[in-house]
Amino acid sequence: MAEYEKIFKAYDIRGIVPDELDQSAAESAGAAFARLTGAAAVVTVNDMRTSSAPLAEAFGRGAARPGVTTDDLDGMTVTGDGWWFNLRSSNTEPLLRLNVEARAEATLAAVRDEILRIVRDAGT
Repeated sequence: MAEYEKIFKAYDIRGIVPDELDQSAAESAGAAFARLTGAAAVVTVNDMRTSSAPLAEAFGRGAARPGVTTDDLDGMTVTGDGWWFNLRSSNTEPLLRLNVEARAEATLAAVRDEILRIVRDAGT
């Protein structure tokens, strides 16, 4: 059983697989994420570690519920009420690309600024 206090960090989930973080914990996190954010779409991505794909799939299973779609094709795409964003690595340059759209300019700025803050904080 996962020790959630240990693996949940400010902006991500980290733990030693499978001792601290396993598919059950990832699935529970996906369900909680979908419920708490109310996102209509959730995109999962993973890196080259052999544990990453099963954990991403488990997160997607947890997030999947009526009204929520999951996508793992092109980076991370999240859809909210009146906004969406996609964050992905560039295929041609050594950088991340962030695309944000929203019905209101203020919402666009708020979503953009929050995602950039999270990305910048993750690099420190």
